[in-house]
Parts: sequence; structure tokens; C-alpha cells
Amino acid sequence: MLPKVNDLVYIQVASADNKETDKECKSRIADVEEEFFLIEMPIEIGSGRIKRLFVGDELSVYFLTDAGVKNYFNTYVLGSVDDVVQLIRIRKPEPESITKIQRRNFLRVVAELEIAVKLKDNTRFVAHTDDVGGGGVSFLCDGKYKLTQGDQLFCWLLIPYKNGSIEHAPFEAEVVRTKMLETGRMLVMLKFASISDMERQKIIRYCFERQFDFRNR
Repeated sequence: MLPKVNDLVYIQVASADNKETDKECKSRIADVEEEFFLIEMPIEIGSGRIKRLFVGDELSVYFLTDAGVKNYFNTYVLGSVDDVVQLIRIRKPEPESITKIQRRNFLRVVAELEIAVKLKDNTRFVAHTDDVGGGGVSFLCDGKYKLTQGDQLFCWLLIPYKNGSIEHAPFEAEVVRTKMLETGRMLVMLKFASISDMERQKIIRYCFERQFDFRNR
């Protein structure tokens, strides 16, 4: 079951700032296309302010059934359309992905991307990710690097897209956990400590591209 034209939808935008993520907005389905919804500009509940959305923003959305049951799905912003008023285009979810339980975690996908890492003592090395997501990444490196929980790292992620373009996403991250492997390599799990919305959107866009690749195999 999917929302229909004129149905209200309630939206939260994924953000590193929990206060921003907790803000709820409401919008309305203006049109339904084969793979997309067009929604009106969201309005923050409480303040009445317009909530600006950007390409790549990850959204947690719910709508109410006739029986008053909340149905949740995750999606992301594809762009905008200028009609009589500006509309936002979001990806239509697969019907089977709609649940009655809210999933607020950032999407993560398995991906082997090149990542440049700089430590506080200016040690630098290049590694490859194990997975990436809107909330952090993990990577594999040589076990000789002394990394422990709480360490702050400065990183640059190389992101290739399906259209052939390549982006770089710089960010600061905190080591959440490390795990030594039998191979002598170390798996390092990071959460973003400081990353701009624009850089996060690059990563989220890549994640969704990868997710659709896996789904279509």
C-alpha cells in the first residue's frame, strides 16, 4: 500500500544533529509517477516554517491508513520541479519495504572505496572501506597503525558514481571500534564527527545507487 495523491505525509530528515532529525514536517502528495512521488514543500510542525530539502537528503516518512495506522518508509530526495508551486521529487519505495516500524538508521552498504586517512600525529595512509553510510564508514588497514576507540581521524573518501563522475568527500571521524583480523589487518569502524551536509549527501547518493544495483542483480 502506497500513499495516494492528496494524502498527507510526515517527514523527518536524517541529520548528524539529533535536534534536526527529531523535527517533524508535514507535506502532501501532489503527484505520483512510476518511480517517484512529487510532494509539496514540507512545513515544520510547530514553527510553520518551510523546510528546505536538498538532493541526496535521506528521509524517514510515514503516512496514515484509513484505519489510522502509521506506515513508514525511507526514501531520498531526487530533485525539484517548478510547477505552479515548487514540488520535491522523492524516490517511491518498494511496497514490501513499507513497515509499521520506523527505521531511523542511516543506510549502509558494502563498498570497497579508496579512503585517505590522517592521524593526529600527521601519520597518513590510504586504505579501502568495508562499508559506507550516511552515519559513518568502516575500513581495513595494516595492523601496524595504532588506532583505538575515541581517536579522531581526518579522512577523504573517493566516491565513483554510475554516470562515471567522481567526487571527494572530506570529513572528520571518531573511531568507534577496532577489530584485529587473522590476516594481520585491522577493521576500523568510524562514525562521522564533523561532515558538511553536502559531503554527507554525496555519500548517501552513492549508497542508494549501490542499493539499487544489489536489488536489480
